[in-house]
Amino acid sequence: MEDQDFITKIRRIIKMRHDDVVAAMVSGGVDNMEKYQYMLGQLRTYQYMSQEISSLLEKKEQKENDGTVISIKPKGSPKT
Repeated sequence: MEDQDFITKIRRIIKMRHDDVVAAMVSGGVDNMEKYQYMLGQLRTYQYMSQEISSLLEKKEQKENDGTVISIKPKGSPKT
C-alpha cells in the first residue's frame, strides 16, 4: 500500500468516526452527562488526530519543496 493511500484511508476513518459521534449526539443518543463528556472527548481526539496528520503532511510538503525560491519581483525593480 502506498503512503498516500494509507493516509487517505486513515483520514477517511477518522472523519467517519467523528461524523458517527456527532450524529449520535445530535439524534439524542446522550442520556447522561458522563456519556456527553465521553463523546465530547472522542470528538476532540478525532479533531486533534486530523490536525496532526495535516500538520505532518504540510511539513513533508515543505521539505520536498525546500530550496526552491521563486522571485516575484520584476527585473529592474529596486531591492528592499
